Amino acid sequence: MTTLQPTLNAASSADLRSKPAAAPAVPAKTWIAIVGANLGAFMAVLNIQIVNASLADIQGAIGAGIDDGGWISTSYLVAEIVVIPLSGWLAQVFSIRRYLLTNAVLFLVFSAACALAHDLPQMIALRAVQGFTGGVLIPMAFTLIITLLPKAKQPIGLALFALSATFAPAIGPTIGGYLTENWGWQYIFYVNLAPGAIMVGMLYFSLEAKPMKLSLLREGDWPGIVTMAIGLSALQTVLEEGNKDDWFGSRFIVRLSVIAAVALVAFIVIELTANKPLLNLRLLLRRNFGFGMLANFLLGTALYGSVFILPQYLSRIQGYNAEQIGMVLAWTGLPQLVLIPLVPRLMQRFDPRIIIGVGFTLFAASNFMNIYMSNDYATDQLFWPNIVRAVGQALVMAPLSAVATAGIEAENAGSASGLFNMMRNLGGAVGIALLQTLLTKREQYHSNVLMQSVSLLEQATRTRIEQLTQYFMSHGVADRADATHRAIVAIGRIVQKQAYILAFSDTFYMMGVALVVALFAAALLKRPNALAGGGAH
Repeated sequence: MTTLQPTLNAASSADLRSKPAAAPAVPAKTWIAIVGANLGAFMAVLNIQIVNASLADIQGAIGAGIDDGGWISTSYLVAEIVVIPLSGWLAQVFSIRRYLLTNAVLFLVFSAACALAHDLPQMIALRAVQGFTGGVLIPMAFTLIITLLPKAKQPIGLALFALSATFAPAIGPTIGGYLTENWGWQYIFYVNLAPGAIMVGMLYFSLEAKPMKLSLLREGDWPGIVTMAIGLSALQTVLEEGNKDDWFGSRFIVRLSVIAAVALVAFIVIELTANKPLLNLRLLLRRNFGFGMLANFLLGTALYGSVFILPQYLSRIQGYNAEQIGMVLAWTGLPQLVLIPLVPRLMQRFDPRIIIGVGFTLFAASNFMNIYMSNDYATDQLFWPNIVRAVGQALVMAPLSAVATAGIEAENAGSASGLFNMMRNLGGAVGIALLQTLLTKREQYHSNVLMQSVSLLEQATRTRIEQLTQYFMSHGVADRADATHRAIVAIGRIVQKQAYILAFSDTFYMMGVALVVALFAAALLKRPNALAGGGAH
């Protein structure tokens, strides 16, 4: 018996080594913190699209012109993109609990204040502060997931985060349109208050109090902070305002572009040479994080781009109001609410890279389904592309975040979170700017091509003008010259509408191509050993 004992002990040890260690239990308080933080991130992202859906109503209410009214969105986005990479360091200075709770409360205060704004300068200032406080909620939710949860549970946390990253932009126009049409534009800001109060309560109860480290302010990477803030603010403003101001035909845009280029180059140099940099840019040299960032940037381009283009198309071409647009876009949002909670189980059974690949393929396919749009391409025709897009978006975000951040150390979590979330937002800004410009240029191109077919030298054109002239004269226009002029204007409008439809088709093609490139970037990701699940070992 004694001779067998060492053998049995050895066999038992081998069995223990062969079984994966059970994932440590996650305390209920931790889950409450994760859910509360992700609720905040959801509201912060939602406030980009929910306001865009109602921008025309807000402009009319506060007496803003169409051009100047764009700053209602721009001020929020500029503040948000600046604070996202700052949040990791500021959370160390003030402690996560104090920093997150303070900004959560201020976000609610300034949301309510926006609803009470009386003029444009007041609204722009309040939206900037709202964006600065709301922007904190996005990276902090991501940071809590990758620092508080064990690797085996992170896919669940990242699925929650995906609700803010992909579901919130998709459902924003639906909520915004409904509230604006039925309650008034002020309620797109008031809607934050009830879920916001729940969020504050959850964070107050669950986050552990820690002392502040104000000494870090003296050691802060202030040159990096200043150059980053200037560079990102200038770049975001260029992207938001460039198309409206004719890009480099505007001195304002040229100056801002130079400022952005100089400041961001200086920021990169500072970060690579500083002893304690604000952001650890060397993380980008890690294969998974670098290619994950590229895929995430292109995801942002298509994600925010499609939420920008579809309402534009439905408004300009189909004449839909905000609520009707919201009902069409609901089919890109609601399916995600069902699918995203299932993604962590898929990540346990399949290699997460395969899920990412399927997601990008479906998202790209949904855009390519819209490249042959016609005059009657509306709600029914957009249904299946929107469903396919919803499935693709639901599959991408959580596994991409998990693979990109696998192996990121706790001390680099703030940098990884700031970079990852900033890059998706920056991708959205670049995507919208490119799509605005592409839409303008391709409409001009298609108009020129189509006008060649409706020349006055063509018999069909002269016949159509005559028919329309008779129509106008039979409907109260006494002067034949006036009726003929109206006929020519009507034909011009028909041509312009067709040119816009073709241009919108081109924008969907560009987004599809961007997602194909993202698919190639995702294909270069390594299998992450640290993730739990059948496909990750």
